[in-house]
Formats: sequence, structure tokens, C-alpha cells
Amino acid sequence: MSRPPLVFSKTLIDGGEARRLEWLHRMTLPWDSNTWEIAARIAQDQHRKVAASMTQAAIFHAGGGTTVEPPLALRAVAEKAQLLLQAVIVPGERTDEGKLVEAVAIPWFDIVALLAKDPNFAFEIPPDKWEEIVAGAYRKAGFEEVTLTPRSGDHGRDVIAVKRALGAVRVIDQVKAFKPPRLVTANDVRALMGVLQTDGASKGFVTTTSDFAPRIQTDPLIKPLFGKQLQLINGTELIERLNEVAQRR
Repeated sequence: MSRPPLVFSKTLIDGGEARRLEWLHRMTLPWDSNTWEIAARIAQDQHRKVAASMTQAAIFHAGGGTTVEPPLALRAVAEKAQLLLQAVIVPGERTDEGKLVEAVAIPWFDIVALLAKDPNFAFEIPPDKWEEIVAGAYRKAGFEEVTLTPRSGDHGRDVIAVKRALGAVRVIDQVKAFKPPRLVTANDVRALMGVLQTDGASKGFVTTTSDFAPRIQTDPLIKPLFGKQLQLINGTELIERLNEVAQRR
């Protein structure tokens, strides 16, 4: 089955950039449960929206018809939007618990690098993309089996990661893509503690792009598990960990 041609704005990107975008298009199609035709159509629509935004930002000299590059701020916004449309993980087989993660894709590294330069970019990333980024981090960190659970019916687990050595270590992670001043509450953490009991995981993580409510670590129900079976990762630590994992070979 032939792949549909791609059309990009020639006034805004040169031939080399067009070829790069075409390669990214073919490598990061939104497969999920889609056929090739549907996936290609979705990806084309997404790229067309980005190109349209950049075209609207272009300014033409009066009478000359010369294209001027959009302002740097608008170009940065368009580049971020385009980056977030790309897949950050390489999906594997589906299991009863969700979709396996085989590896991280190139855009995963690009997003991590951008977060290091601009931590506020974290609040522009949608929740489902954050779950993929965190799942990719577990895979990159050496966990042999990483599962990205479905958006609904995840039983309080966004990511499940298993590492095998002499025995198997299973961890679960609940990802909270919050923007300050919204904080993760004690009730949010207690909910994961309940999941730990039923799941049988060795350890549970609550990972957030924001932070945790004050004195949450001294909560009488949370304190006994804190640091042993329970770990809390705030936005600052999350970005630090992502950068550390990204630099591993």
C-alpha cells in the first residue's frame, strides 16, 4: 500500500527541513488501533495545522511579496507544538494491563532537553504525553518490561515497570500532570497506597510536574511507607531524573 505524499509550506521551510519532517511523519504516526490510511490522515491533519499556524504568523512586505520569518517567540511555540505531536515511545504488544513500551523515540530526548532549558515547558505537555514520557524513562533506565496502562480502567496505575534480576521487582507509578498552584494532596497519595496493597507491587511512585501539599510526608498514614514502599517525585526532581536517564548509554 503506497504512502500518501506530504505537502509542506515551501515558503517557510527549505527542502532539507521538508525531508526531515517527512521522515518524522513516517516514523511517528499515531498508530494505536488505527489502520495505515487513518493513521496517515491523522498525522497529515496534525502537520497541516502546525503549518497553517506558521503561515498565519508569516508577514509579507507590502507590494514585494517577500516572506519574513515569523517572530522567534511564535516560531518557538510552533516548534513545541509540533514536537508534542510526535510519538515519544516505540509501542510494543498489548497485554491485559496495557501497551508495552519497547524503547524511547528521538522526540523523547528532544523533550527532555527542552525541559532542561525551560522547566515551565512541563506545564504545556498534556497528561497523556507525560505518562508516555515517564514510561519511556523507566524503559531507558533498564526496566525490561514497561507497560503504559490505558487512559480509562488503569486501576490507579499509569505506568507499570518490572525489572528482573535474581527475582522480579515490580513498581507502579501514578503520574499527576499538575500546574502550580495545584498540588498533589494527601488523599491522592493515600489512593496509591490502596492500589499498592491490591497490586502486590514492590514500590509505588507518585510523580508530578507540580509539587506536594505541605507536611504530606508526616501524614500518619503515609509516613510508615514513605521511602520504603512509597516515593514522591516533584517537578524539579522529575526533570533532574529525566536528564540523568537521558544521558545513560
